[in-house]
Amino acid sequence: MKSRIERTSLTRRACLAGMAAGAAAVATGAWAGATDQPVTDASTPHPDPIVKREYSTRVKRIVESAVVIDMLAPLMLDLRPESYAAKLTDEQAAMFRASGVSAFHNSIGVGGPTAYEDGLQFLAGWNGFVARNGHVFTLVDTVDDIERAKAAKRIAVIMGLQNAEQFRQVSDVLAFKQMGLRCAQLTYNTQNLLGSGSTERVDGGVTDFGADIIAEMNKLGVLVDTSHCGERTTLDAIELSKGPIAITHSNCRALLDHPRLKSDEVIRKLASKGGVIGITGVRNFVKDREPTTVEDVVNHIEHVVKLVGIDHVGIGTDSDLLGYDRLPIDMYRMIKSGYKSSYAFRDKIDTDGFNNPDKMFSLTEVLLRRGYNETNITAILGGNFRRLLGTVWGSK
Repeated sequence: MKSRIERTSLTRRACLAGMAAGAAAVATGAWAGATDQPVTDASTPHPDPIVKREYSTRVKRIVESAVVIDMLAPLMLDLRPESYAAKLTDEQAAMFRASGVSAFHNSIGVGGPTAYEDGLQFLAGWNGFVARNGHVFTLVDTVDDIERAKAAKRIAVIMGLQNAEQFRQVSDVLAFKQMGLRCAQLTYNTQNLLGSGSTERVDGGVTDFGADIIAEMNKLGVLVDTSHCGERTTLDAIELSKGPIAITHSNCRALLDHPRLKSDEVIRKLASKGGVIGITGVRNFVKDREPTTVEDVVNHIEHVVKLVGIDHVGIGTDSDLLGYDRLPIDMYRMIKSGYKSSYAFRDKIDTDGFNNPDKMFSLTEVLLRRGYNETNITAILGGNFRRLLGTVWGSK
C-alpha cells in the first residue's frame, strides 16, 4: 500500500495529466479576434462567454507599458504531451500577446516516488514548447531577460515547480537550475522531507534536509517559494533564508480563514526580509461566499498594502489565461477531487471579472477606481516581483 503522501501526490499528477483535451479549443480561437462575439461550449461546467472588453486609454497604457509578472501562471492547464509538443495557433499567440502579461511563472506540482522524473519531464517538455514557439516566448535566466523579452515583443517564461521533492539530494538543486528551474516551492500541501504542507494536521516546520536545500537555493540563486507550505514551515523558511523569499500565489488569512492562506505574522516577516506575496484569483481563496469578484481580489491586495506597504504585494493568479471553469467537465471534476475537503471548493474555481485573458486590465481598472496611482499599480502588476527576482537571480 502506498503511503498517504504518495497517494496524494499521485492524485495530483493524475489531475494534471488529465487536464483537458478541449480546453484551449473552448475559447482561444474566437477570443483573440473578436470584440463582441461570445464563445461558449456546453461541455464545460461554466460556459461563460468570453468577450473582449474595451478599456480606457489610461488602463491600456498602464498595463501595456508596465512589466507585468504573473508569478504563478501555467502557460496551459492542459499538460498532456500533445500540448507542449505543439506550436501555437495564430489565435493562441494573439491571445498571449494581448493579455498584457510580460512574464509567466510556468509551474506545476510534482510529488511522490516519481517527482524527480516528473520534474525532468516538465522542464524538458515546456522548455521545448518555449523554443518551438520562440516567436512568442523566451526563457528567463536573469531578471534582465524579462525586460529584454518585452523590448523584443516576446513574453518571458520563468520555469518553476510547486514542490521540492524532485531534490533527492542537495546536488540536485544545481542540476535542476542548469535545466532551467528558477523557482521552487518547498512543499505542496502535504508533508515531505523538507517540511509540512498547508493542509497537514501538524506542521513540524522545516527539517534539517529542508534547511540544507534552502541554503543551496540561496547559494545558486533559485527563488524559494512557500505558497503551499504550512504556517510553521513558512516562518522557518523566511528565517532560514539568507535573502528574501516569495509566496508566489496565496491570499490573506485575516480576510478568509483558509489553510492555504497566510497569516499577518507570515506577511509581516516575509516583508521584513524583502519578500513579496502574489495575490491569487482562485475563488475559494478569495472569499467564502457569493458574489466573489475581482473587487474581492483587490481587497486582499489592500490588506497587504495596509499591513506592510505597497512594496511587498504582487500577482500570482494560479491559472492560465482561460481559467479552470471552462475546462471540460470530467477534467474539472478530477481537479477538485485531488484535494482535501479543507480546500472548500464551491461551484466555480475562477473569480468573476478575473477569469478572462484580459484579467490584468480588469484588475488595473479596479485599482484605479480605488485610488491607486500609476506608480503603485505598476509595482503591484510586476515591479515588486521584478525587484525580488533581481535580488535573488542577479542581472546581466
